[in-house]
Amino acid sequence: MDLLLILEKGFFAAIAALGFAAVGNPSRAAFRYVPILAFFGNIIRFSLMEYAGVNIAVSTFFAATFVGFLAVAFAYHARYPIEVFAFPALLPMIPGRFAYRSLLGMIRFMETTQDVAQEQYLPEIISNAIIALLTMFALGVGVAIPLFLCYKASFRMTRGEAK
Repeated sequence: MDLLLILEKGFFAAIAALGFAAVGNPSRAAFRYVPILAFFGNIIRFSLMEYAGVNIAVSTFFAATFVGFLAVAFAYHARYPIEVFAFPALLPMIPGRFAYRSLLGMIRFMETTQDVAQEQYLPEIISNAIIALLTMFALGVGVAIPLFLCYKASFRMTRGEAK
């Protein structure tokens, strides 16, 4: 049952990544590689969170780094920049639930006039906003590491000089 849940998370992330990739009008190669990247990235993140007890930001960092390095390999074969594959695959990992809860808490905070209620909303707002921001930061840093480490290779890949 656990394996089915893990595969389900990866499958739906792959479908979402295909949708995000289609918005940018990419090459056909993107449609082959983006779902694979999203699938494995989300499996790694979900498994780290559920079975290793790692928090969402750290799990996202490791998943984004893995996706970035795998995108380097795919970019080499497809002769397209790494970003074409990596960025759409990372979009399903955006922490929408935490951002939504933070904004909803802010709206409730502004609507209420009771000091006790405001004091209850404030920690929720801050906690959810910090989790969302740290997770977004982890996505950016995680994918940037392979991009910076493999910059020259990426530059050569798109110019046809790599062999």
